[in-house]
Amino acid sequence: MSKSENKLYGDVHERPVPAKVTVPSIRSRKNGAPLLCLTAYDYPTARLVDEAGFDLILVGDSMANVVLGHASTLKISLDQIISATRAVKRGADRPLVVADMPFGTFHVSPEDTTINALRLIREGGAQAVKLEGGESRAHLIQKLVQADIPVMAHVGLLPQSVHSKGGYLIQGKTLSSAQQVLRDALAVEKAGAFAVVIEGVPSEVASVVTQSLSIPTIGIGAGQGCDGQILVFHDVVGLSTGPAPKFVRRYANLADVIRKALGELVHDIQQGQFPKESEAYALTENLPSHWADDVIEEQSAPESSSSLDRSSP
Repeated sequence: MSKSENKLYGDVHERPVPAKVTVPSIRSRKNGAPLLCLTAYDYPTARLVDEAGFDLILVGDSMANVVLGHASTLKISLDQIISATRAVKRGADRPLVVADMPFGTFHVSPEDTTINALRLIREGGAQAVKLEGGESRAHLIQKLVQADIPVMAHVGLLPQSVHSKGGYLIQGKTLSSAQQVLRDALAVEKAGAFAVVIEGVPSEVASVVTQSLSIPTIGIGAGQGCDGQILVFHDVVGLSTGPAPKFVRRYANLADVIRKALGELVHDIQQGQFPKESEAYALTENLPSHWADDVIEEQSAPESSSSLDRSSP
């Protein structure tokens, strides 16, 4: 008998794991190969995103919309993001895993903001956090960086500011607005952010912002001029509901694939075609025809007086 035949599971062939993406390696990609970024919220999705070669996975608060069914990102909690980040970390070997700071977790004191970010790192396993806001949040970014918590910033359209802004409004369309986007980006860079997401900004503005920074920019609805791109996983594969934003390109329609599969399952069950004999388990010994009678009789018999006496107070 060969050695391989004597092994319970045969030879173990480990999948080679490419070099781990780190915060410094993200920073080093400024003006280099485009950064590939995508969201994920669970183990199987993270596994697929990793295998596709993405550099960064964001456990985004967009989970509130595409997974939990909320109308905005404001409803998701810190504990929910922590739980999702744990699952993503189990599925992702190579990409840098960044966790979103949900609404309300950094709208507090710098000390409480740091505690919340530390939970994402320590309990969730995130390697960095993302925080929305520019100049007004720069002091918080600086505080987190001083606590050795890497921060990816987010400027332009801020989904968590939907109420104060009166909706999901494109930023940078006027001179004053474009200048504010640049001020915000420069402020978060100065505060120590290692990268910045630019969302919902005209491509001309995003390009100038990118050229003005020494840290990478990651665009979402900001044109081609950024150092990388990020999208929501469910939008890309056609699992999200409702109309997609203008900047989304759907590369699959998994919703229709799933509907077809579930419809076929319903049909097969209703028509008695599932499960087949080959999909059931066989006995290892023949059972007598009355094998269930003793059990049924035992369970239907009244309790003995001795057992009732033992249960009496």
